[in-house]
Amino acid sequence: MELQICDETNNTDKSYVVNKMIEFNLKHFPDDLKGRYQVVNLYLKDLDGNIYGGLVGEICWNWLEVQYLFVDAAYRKFGYGKKLLSEAEKIAKEKKCDFIKLDTLSFQALDFYKKQGFEVFGTIHNAGRHTHYYLKKEIT
Repeated sequence: MELQICDETNNTDKSYVVNKMIEFNLKHFPDDLKGRYQVVNLYLKDLDGNIYGGLVGEICWNWLEVQYLFVDAAYRKFGYGKKLLSEAEKIAKEKKCDFIKLDTLSFQALDFYKKQGFEVFGTIHNAGRHTHYYLKKEIT
């Protein structure tokens, strides 16, 4: 049988790949870390339910990964990004995570993350003509 590569977008096939990767990974993790997965979504909303930003991430085994953090321009400089990260860290502590990891590009929020206690552990230069930074913060 010969296989072919397809680039069709469909959720069934995507779920197959994701679930098989998770199944493979679980064979290699200690029993006490298995089943430690949780979506972490925090949103900035007004009293009418309008959204102005948020944090999207997930707890996986012994870390929390922040995938997206965004605050609308009009609400930046009011500490909302810091509050979102602080709430995510609180959740990570409650779930006994060892660290938080995230990434940012050089035109985004590197200095902000450093002020929040994150340290750069890796970089990729010339990522869209920018630098891509990978950051980590130990949970204490």
